[in-house]
Amino acid sequence: MQPHQQVEPEFAAFVGIDWADREHAWALEVSGSGKREKGKLEQSPESIEAWAAELAARFAGRPIAVSLEQARGALIYALSKYSHLVLYPIHPKTSSAYREAMFPSGSKNDPVDAELLLDLLIGHRKRLRPLQPDTEPTRKLQLLVEKRRQLVDQRTAQTNRISDLLKVYFPQILNWFDSLSAPIVQAFLERWPTVEKAQAENPEILRKFFYQHHSRSPERIQERLTEIQKAKTPIQDPAIVEPMQLVTHALLRVVQAFREGIAVLDQAIQKTFAMHPDAPIFSSFPGAGPALAPRLLTSFGSQRDRYGSAGEILAYSGIAPVMARSGETQRWIHFRWACPKFLRQSFHEYAEHSLTKCDWAKAFYLRQRKRLGHHAALRSLAFKWVRILFRCWQSRTPYQKEVYRRACEERTQPTPPQAAQPQNHQTTARTHPFLARLAPLVSVGSTAQYYFQSIAGFSKFTVK
Repeated sequence: MQPHQQVEPEFAAFVGIDWADREHAWALEVSGSGKREKGKLEQSPESIEAWAAELAARFAGRPIAVSLEQARGALIYALSKYSHLVLYPIHPKTSSAYREAMFPSGSKNDPVDAELLLDLLIGHRKRLRPLQPDTEPTRKLQLLVEKRRQLVDQRTAQTNRISDLLKVYFPQILNWFDSLSAPIVQAFLERWPTVEKAQAENPEILRKFFYQHHSRSPERIQERLTEIQKAKTPIQDPAIVEPMQLVTHALLRVVQAFREGIAVLDQAIQKTFAMHPDAPIFSSFPGAGPALAPRLLTSFGSQRDRYGSAGEILAYSGIAPVMARSGETQRWIHFRWACPKFLRQSFHEYAEHSLTKCDWAKAFYLRQRKRLGHHAALRSLAFKWVRILFRCWQSRTPYQKEVYRRACEERTQPTPPQAAQPQNHQTTARTHPFLARLAPLVSVGSTAQYYFQSIAGFSKFTVK
């Protein structure tokens, strides 16, 4: 995706910073001087404040371009508050490839890396995009939804560990309950940690337990009670069972902490999302519930000039495939690996959720499944959804099913045939580049007539 051309300020100096955990290396070049200065910057609020104030005083508050290999983190957050610093985040792969090109040996040195970032800033600034922070509600919502997803992934990792332990000494739990992260699982194992203790309990007490923990289907409860009485102990060695029980209970408390943390973030997300001016747009899409609607909003942001077309966000998010060419005859299309994974995941998951809420999305997915795998079909559906999302986002209008249906019908209605304008190949070759390449293949004096005809919204090449 090419950055949009913007009128940049007249920079007084350019700075490249190679960030680190405790100390950053920087290189500075005054505009037009050709001479460079180098130094170190400690990662502390006081040091950063003093460094930024010194630059402001030295250059009388004029703009200074700063490049660094970071889009988020302590350093870029700290530098963002200074109005005289214009930040240019550089992708790590870009700087790594540039370093490898300059130093094929693979050597790495922080001061040298700072100069390489300065080279990229001075020589290739037109291909870089300056950091333009979104509105405060949008940035807050974006961080909330991303951190929530991280907690969900960490909770899943812990439940997978619990599953591995239970398979050794109490595998029946995996069949009796749908999710190990549910509170009922922790309560059950704390009260009946083994098969023997569950079998020794009064069935009516077990029935009451399930009912109190919101599992109130009589058929499901009776099925569990029957399976409890039929269950067999897989292992009875205390040297194995007791340590695994202790670890399982410890991990269940970790899962509980994640569950409570996710609930707190959910409340904050819903509160922030409800106050956002673009919330009605993304809430209107079928299948965009309380978890996905905020993620869709943050995927686009509030800056309408961020993307020039839907194709830009499709390529940036990784939903659009990559086409590779070699020579005149070789061409192949493959999955896009280099992209923001959370952004692609948001569109991919929304496409899947829309299948049960949108009839045309379900029909489109089923057509794609005839020739593609499940995930490829979802990406194809996501490709359509992103284009619709982009249009509604740009026009600030909620999604309307009937409007989309009418647009589809207009595109599929046959276009009345236009009066053919037969031309000889010499005349047509001067009016269309494709026909110009075709003209040498037509023999002189040929009576064949060829032209383009519009059919169903597409241009069809016709020969008579």
